[in-house]
Amino acid sequence: MISLLLLVFLVHLAIYIINTIGASTVDNLLWLLYLRLPTTLLQDSRKHQELKRDVVQFKREMNATSSQDEFAKWAKLRRRHDKALDEYEAMNRSIGAQKTSFEWKVKTARWISTNGFKIFLQFYYSKTPIFDLPPGWFPYPVEWILSFPRAPLGTVSIQVWGSVCATVIPLSGDIVTSVVQKIVPPQAIPAGGKSEAPKKEL
Repeated sequence: MISLLLLVFLVHLAIYIINTIGASTVDNLLWLLYLRLPTTLLQDSRKHQELKRDVVQFKREMNATSSQDEFAKWAKLRRRHDKALDEYEAMNRSIGAQKTSFEWKVKTARWISTNGFKIFLQFYYSKTPIFDLPPGWFPYPVEWILSFPRAPLGTVSIQVWGSVCATVIPLSGDIVTSVVQKIVPPQAIPAGGKSEAPKKEL
């Protein structure tokens, strides 16, 4: 079984990774993965794309058809375009509602599995020491702080260990990011955002 020390560390690491990547990015990635599952939503998504292509195609054909010289053909295209557009918008609202519901469920599950789980661990294991301190190494005030609030004196509490993890992990992430940026320097881009072509000498 995984140790409590490592479990707390992994929970804080997961929270840091989600915050670094961005919750919206994670939500969008999970939504794209969910769309690939063999569900009715997959069929709706494919139908949605087909309707979008139909609307664009009918619009192009209408623009290429004269409403005066070929009115009957143009009117027929207009009816098909309007019908496809209405179906597309209705399906767009339906998929949008499903996406909103999905994102709410994902956010709830993410909070429960990260911050909620962290809070649960802190309350449930509030009296459980993470590890013991070497006897006599620290004065009483330091031992009291490290065992705060309910762990035995001379040990490190889960709250203190969680605070250490929450501080060290972002600092380590910043150090790694800084080192990577120095090893792999970004390409020099002019202020205008476009790279200039090399000038040929005459």
